[in-house]
Amino acid sequence: QVQLVESGGGLVHTGGSLSLSCAASGSIRRINGMDWYRQAPGKEYDLVATISSGGTTKYADSVKGRFTISRDNAKNTAYLQMNSLKPEDSAVYYCHADIILSSEWTALPYWGQGTQVTVSS
Repeated sequence: QVQLVESGGGLVHTGGSLSLSCAASGSIRRINGMDWYRQAPGKEYDLVATISSGGTTKYADSVKGRFTISRDNAKNTAYLQMNSLKPEDSAVYYCHADIILSSEWTALPYWGQGTQVTVSS
């Protein structure tokens, strides 16, 4: 059994910062890519940022230069540092990871429960 647990969401004013964490736990052999998605009310899921097991990162154009994704492989944890936040960044943020269980050899997708980020104007 694998769990992804997110933390760090909250309410912040425009221009403020928040840091999200996503910790994976369970019988894990390896974690491949880890990503952050977000979903605003009435909208589809958007990929915000992704990081490979080797540390290669990619960002949505809307967050480039403001958000930074990182990971600590020893802790099976991904982070999302969000700076210069805007009201349009308000959404539920979800962590996603492709994880190979100790008993398996194929990666499967896992999702966290989501954490609310609200940016007030």
